[in-house]
Amino acid sequence: MEEKRQDNILEIQDLKVIYKTDFETVEAVNHISLSIGKGKTLGLVGETGAGKTTTALSILRLLPATTGRILEGSITFNGHNLLEYDEHQMQAVRGNLISMVFQDPMTSLNPVLTVGEQIAEALRLHNEHISKEEVEKRVEETLSMVGILPARKHDYPHQFSGGMKQRVVIAIALCCEPELLIADEPTTALDVTIQAQVLAMMRSLRERLGMSMLMITHDLGIVAQTCDDVAVMYAGEILEAGTVTDLFTGTDHHPYTQGLFNSIPNIDARAHRLKPIPGLVPDPTDLPKGCVFSPRCEHCMEICKEKRPETVTRGTHSLRCHLFQNQEGGDAHAG
Repeated sequence: MEEKRQDNILEIQDLKVIYKTDFETVEAVNHISLSIGKGKTLGLVGETGAGKTTTALSILRLLPATTGRILEGSITFNGHNLLEYDEHQMQAVRGNLISMVFQDPMTSLNPVLTVGEQIAEALRLHNEHISKEEVEKRVEETLSMVGILPARKHDYPHQFSGGMKQRVVIAIALCCEPELLIADEPTTALDVTIQAQVLAMMRSLRERLGMSMLMITHDLGIVAQTCDDVAVMYAGEILEAGTVTDLFTGTDHHPYTQGLFNSIPNIDARAHRLKPIPGLVPDPTDLPKGCVFSPRCEHCMEICKEKRPETVTRGTHSLRCHLFQNQEGGDAHAG
């Protein structure tokens, strides 16, 4: 997952991000490394507060200017470190080469502009010499691509349902045909049927446009449906990473990943209650000294409380846990 390869469109190495105020320092992302292959989808999974959205905002350099700081690491897109780009260079990347679908479509759209005007705005921003006729044509093509009648380009956001608004947001993100799409929990506010439709549409668009995707979610079902690779994030760290096959058919898992699986209802097993993960995500201003998951882990040992585990890699599968440090076949390295 973390090795440098020519066929990776995005590589994040040793990224550390904090939010600093006059009163406290939030350690949001702590030395994570991950990569996305060209034409592949990486699922970034974890509970609320794990640092998933902060990772996405770091890629686009959209962290809050007054508090957000990238302290260490590199974010390499198509061979170029985005952290070395100035603001003017980043404006050429955002929306054009890398686009993002934000969590809530209700707040992502401008209520006083028609959806056609909002798509046209994105097109004109990245294509200065495009004609008015070409803009109109591209707006209609983009709406058709996400399953909305072109005639609805004159409608305002309030005239669309939640699922249709999410399609409009995706249309705006895709109108410039980006090479990488970041989808931040794109189906959270939608019911199950509409969620399935939006995910199916995103899968087909990825294949049609040949783009790569970072799918941020807390739903392992979405990962199984849409992703090629997975990274499990907790308290700002990647605790487990690998292919979808590694995660769903492998036998060895980080206790946190196993806890996520135990929290999913199983239609083949009768149970009175699901088995939740005890406790809460640690305070990011005061993280545990050793393993970040140790206060909630049923396998916690003394070493877990004192020493941060290294990453053990077996082929495409990597685990950051003391349980797997000295097993045969594991290659432990600092990560």
